[in-house]
Amino acid sequence: MPEGDTVWNTARVLHRALAGATLTGSDFRVPQLAGTDLTGWTVRESASRGKHLLLRLTAPAATPGGPGDAGAATAAIPSGAGASWTLHSHLRMDGAWRAYGPGERWTARPAHLIRVVLRSPGAVAVGYHLHELALVPTAEEDSLVGHLGPDLLGPDWDPAEAVRRLAAQPDATIAEALLDQRNLAGVGNLYTCEVLFLRGISPWTPVGAVPDLAGTVTLAQKLLAANRGRWTQSTTGSLHRGQTSYVYGRRAQPCRRCGTAIRKEELGERVTYWCPVCQPERPAPAPTAP
Repeated sequence: MPEGDTVWNTARVLHRALAGATLTGSDFRVPQLAGTDLTGWTVRESASRGKHLLLRLTAPAATPGGPGDAGAATAAIPSGAGASWTLHSHLRMDGAWRAYGPGERWTARPAHLIRVVLRSPGAVAVGYHLHELALVPTAEEDSLVGHLGPDLLGPDWDPAEAVRRLAAQPDATIAEALLDQRNLAGVGNLYTCEVLFLRGISPWTPVGAVPDLAGTVTLAQKLLAANRGRWTQSTTGSLHRGQTSYVYGRRAQPCRRCGTAIRKEELGERVTYWCPVCQPERPAPAPTAP
């Protein structure tokens, strides 16, 4: 699944390609927006919120073919000029946006995975295998992202609030709690595994037993921020292939610290990687009462 820094980078690609441009055409290939036409709309900005992408647009004075046409399951567009709307998308495991020049071949993914095409005089943005695609008034963005915790790469980043939210679930494993976007927005499996290794914490440690939640949260933010602006994610400081992570994706390979084989195991709905020596093993279950 793309992590917060990847989504941040994607938002910047879309911003550079489309911000300030008036769309010359659009093509939605999802049922809920079928028939929606954004021709004439102006792209104001592209932003990210955790793992969510928010493309903010201004509607023209008249919006024939807008949401509401062809049975689209969205509210009707206001007829007045300047109405602000947001095209929301989520990449999940396999979604992607790509920006192409006019006339350039779309080579990133097979055509059957295309979910939306946005055309402007200078660029074409193509969204592949996008999820949760929706068009809502910008004033109602919170209906889609208001549940998220502080964004590690956003202007609202608040480590104290992230710690407060984590601490409210003392019995949850720290790995699952870090992945819960309601606690802090942007951490995925890669950063969860790497942060816990660097902090010497077993993924199965209950949140209430983590000695320094603030330090864990701060390190997560620093790692994401260090990778912002580049596509190669590294927690080791190296950008060379095979040297970018300590434990993530390295099952059975030697730990870079102690040489012990890295382990991989399912934890909830995800897999986790960890070093059994550098990170204390999960505690034994408490004995049950007779």
